[in-house]
Amino acid sequence: MTREEKDLQIKELTQMLADNSVLYLTDATGLNAEATTQLRRACYKNDIGMRVVKNTLLRRAMDASEGADYSELYEVLSGQTALLVGNVGNAPAKLLKEFRKKNDMPVLKAAYVEESTYLGDDQIDALTAIKSKDELVAELIALLQSPIKNVVGALNSGGNTVSGLVKALQERG
Repeated sequence: MTREEKDLQIKELTQMLADNSVLYLTDATGLNAEATTQLRRACYKNDIGMRVVKNTLLRRAMDASEGADYSELYEVLSGQTALLVGNVGNAPAKLLKEFRKKNDMPVLKAAYVEESTYLGDDQIDALTAIKSKDELVAELIALLQSPIKNVVGALNSGGNTVSGLVKALQERG
């Protein structure tokens, strides 16, 4: 690989890291071609980017990245590394967990989610439990709607009269 090709790959990896807030490093050593293709297809369906990378080039891309500190991930950059990137924190973890029901691989080396680092395959359950931004927003909206629904329900049950409203508020109070 020429110096220009390496520089181009580092640029591409740096851009990939900048475009995605979620980064998973896995070891897929031992996956056959068919299983690797299935994993790539599953990633594509779930809007997760997958790329097998050279560890030294990925480390250089991480060093060149602005706004994120990937230094805790450096210790796992050995052997074969497949990079999974996306913007939903738990999506790659769920995909890996589902995929490993049929295959023993890939093994999670580390993950970088929402500026937090998770090291080791034993973190897969914790990563699966992380709620996405959309899930958190939905929960917040449901919590905010609950009191409003109670007031509207009280107004409707009282026949829309002032006395009905006062009576409903007395019963709740």
